[in-house]
Parts: sequence; structure tokens; C-alpha cells
Amino acid sequence: MQPDTHHRVADRVQHLNHLYGEAPAEDIIAASVQEFGAGLAAVSSFGADSAILLHLIAQAQPSLPILFLQTNKHFPATLRYQAQLVQELGLTDVRDLLPDASALKTHDPLGALCLTDKDRCCDLRKIQPLAQGIAPFQAWFTGRKQFQAATRNSLPAFEAVGQHIRINPLKDWNAVQLEAYREVHHLPPHPLVEQGYRSIGCMPCTRPVSDDEDQRAGRWSGSGKTECGIHLGGLEQHLQQDKTKGADV
Repeated sequence: MQPDTHHRVADRVQHLNHLYGEAPAEDIIAASVQEFGAGLAAVSSFGADSAILLHLIAQAQPSLPILFLQTNKHFPATLRYQAQLVQELGLTDVRDLLPDASALKTHDPLGALCLTDKDRCCDLRKIQPLAQGIAPFQAWFTGRKQFQAATRNSLPAFEAVGQHIRINPLKDWNAVQLEAYREVHHLPPHPLVEQGYRSIGCMPCTRPVSDDEDQRAGRWSGSGKTECGIHLGGLEQHLQQDKTKGADV
């Protein structure tokens, strides 16, 4: 990415945070829909808290593209929950982002890479597909929140990812607010929540958590890993690589 492009995106993010950084989630979503138009999408895991953001989006623009990382490692309950929310919320453009079949054949032919190299598995099944999926868009919503883990406690509403913008409308919501919203709007809970799962990712790398743990403590437990990488520098790197490849074609 050229330096001037970087500065333009950074300036735009600063401006948006100045205008809407402390605004309610509904206003952040409405402003983003107006600001980015067809260049806007959302990324959803259809996990423990996903119904709240998806409901807010459905109220504003049910046709917004919703990108789902279909890693082929999800709990069956997550896939059933996805189908339920899509129908109940009236979402009309949910897109599965699949890992590259040839890359899986080369690097994870047995489907067991998650047991030996979690970072590489996340790269193949999440980061690379997401980079390709969001490349056509200017910006996308996420459901990340400050209270989920220490690594997220300074999360802003808008942040630059290369020449793209990531938007976190629920950044300052807590667990009580999320549950209250879900109950008021009669949104179905993820079926695994009652079993102690408060952050739900791929089945081999997710466990239930206790009340005194961070919400995301059950992800990659015991490995020292705290993020899959889609919210870290790896995504920006893949976005830039994909753009460079496209320019060479």
C-alpha cells in the first residue's frame, strides 16, 4: 500500500472515531451504512454473542453481506444456529468463506493440523479465506468487545487494516448489556452457551470456561495463543499480498 493511501485511511478512521467513536451501536451501524454503501460487509462467527450484532444489522440493512468463515471445523450446533439466525433475522446475503482446497491438500491432508500447528491451521482456514472475502469491500463490521480479553480492552469503534477499515459497534458493551438486549428482542442463544461455552470457535480448539475466566479463555487453551490472527497483522499482510498478486496478473 502506498504511503499516501495509508495516511488517507488513517485520517478517515480518525475522523470517523471523532464523529461516532462514542456513539451508540445503532448510530455507528447507521453511519457506516451511509458512509460505505455497497463497500460494507460484516464478518460473523455465529458464535455466543453473534445474534446481537446480526439483529442490529438486520434492523438497518438485512441485505448487507455477512461473511462466515466456514473452516470445516465448527461445532454442528454452530451450523444449526447459523441457519436459525439467518431465517429468523431475515438476512439475505450470507456468504461462506472456504479454505483453499489445494492448500489444505498440501498442508493439512489429514485435517489434523490444528493439533500440531494451530497458527498455521488458522492461517489456512481463517486468515487467507477472510483476506480474499473482504478484499472487495472498504470496511466490515465485527462483534469484538473490550471486555472479552485483556488484548481487546482499548478497542476503538473504527480501526485501519491496511487500506480497509474494521468497525466494532459493540466495542464497549458488557455481558449484562448483551444478555439484556438478547432477552428484550427474544433472540435465541447459541445452544452451547448453557454448557459453559462463552466464546465459540472451531470444535478442536474450544472448551467451556469458568465464571472467573476471560470470556475467550476457552480458545486454544493451554497453547499460549489468544487470537486466531484475523484481527492481527496477518490479515493485513495477506490483503496486501493478494492485492500485489492481482496487480501482476
